[in-house]
Amino acid sequence: MASLKEIKGRIASVGNTLKITSAMKMVSSAKLHRAQSAAAALAAYDRALKRLGEAVRTVEAGESIARWYRVAERAERVAVVAMASDSSLCGSFNNNAIKALHSTLGQLHEAGCTAITLYPIGEKMAQAVAKSGLEADFGFRALMGEGSFAQTATLADRLIEGFATGLFDRIVLVYNHFYSMGRQAPVSEEFLPLSPQQKEQEQSGQTAEYLLEPKAEELTGELIPYLLRTRLHTAILDSLLAEHAARMVAMQTATDNASALLEELRLSYNKRRQQAITEELADITQAAEGQ
Repeated sequence: MASLKEIKGRIASVGNTLKITSAMKMVSSAKLHRAQSAAAALAAYDRALKRLGEAVRTVEAGESIARWYRVAERAERVAVVAMASDSSLCGSFNNNAIKALHSTLGQLHEAGCTAITLYPIGEKMAQAVAKSGLEADFGFRALMGEGSFAQTATLADRLIEGFATGLFDRIVLVYNHFYSMGRQAPVSEEFLPLSPQQKEQEQSGQTAEYLLEPKAEELTGELIPYLLRTRLHTAILDSLLAEHAARMVAMQTATDNASALLEELRLSYNKRRQQAITEELADITQAAEGQ
C-alpha cells in the first residue's frame, strides 16, 4: 500500500498535469475558432472559383481549358501531397493521416503508377515519410506552421507546372478533413486533373450563358492557377482546423481523466490518513491500558 507521502506526491503531480491539459484545451479552442472562421470564408471563396472555372469550361472547349480536365489514359507519374501536424498531443490525428497516405500509395501502385513524388507537409508527416524510406521533397514540411497563402502558392505553382509540362499525370491530396468537433477523418482527393462540376446545372435543368472578357485563353491562364492555389490553401486550412479540433478533444479527454484520477487519489489519501489516525489512537489506548 502506498504511503501518505507517495499519495500526496501523486496528487500534486496529477494536479499539475490537470492545469497543463486545461490550458492546452483553452489554447486549442482559441486557435480552433480562428481557424474555423478563416476556413469557412475561404471555402466559400473556393466554391465560387470552382463555379467560375466551370462557367469558362462550358463556354470554351479549347485546349487552354480542356488540358486541366483531361484524365490520362494511364497515370504512371503521380504527385502526392500529404499533410499532418507539426506536433503531437492530438489523439490519432497524425496516425490516421499517415495510414491514409500508405493506403493511397498502395492503391496507386496497384493502379500501375511507376513514379510517385511525395510532398509531406507538417513535421509529423515528414518524419513518418523519412522513416519509411520513401523518396520525397521535404522543402515544404514547414508549410503547416507558416500557413501563409504566399508559401502555399509556391508549392501550388510547382504542382501546376509539373502537371502542365507532363511531369505528373495526376496530383493527389491526402489530409484529415474536418467534419465536426467529434469527427476528423482522412480523405484522399484529386487535385489535378480538375473534375467537372455539373450538379447544379443537372438539378436545375438549365444551362447558363456566359460572355467571356478577356479572351478564354487569357482568362484561363490567370483563373486556373489561382483556383488551384486557393484549393490547396483550403485543404491546408481544413487540415489545420481538424488538427485543432482533435487536439481540443484530446485535451478535454485528458482533463476529464486527470480530474477523475485526482478524485480517486484524494479519496485514497483521506482513507489512508484516517486509517493512520485510527492506528495511532489504538496504539495510544493500548499503551494507556498497559500502564
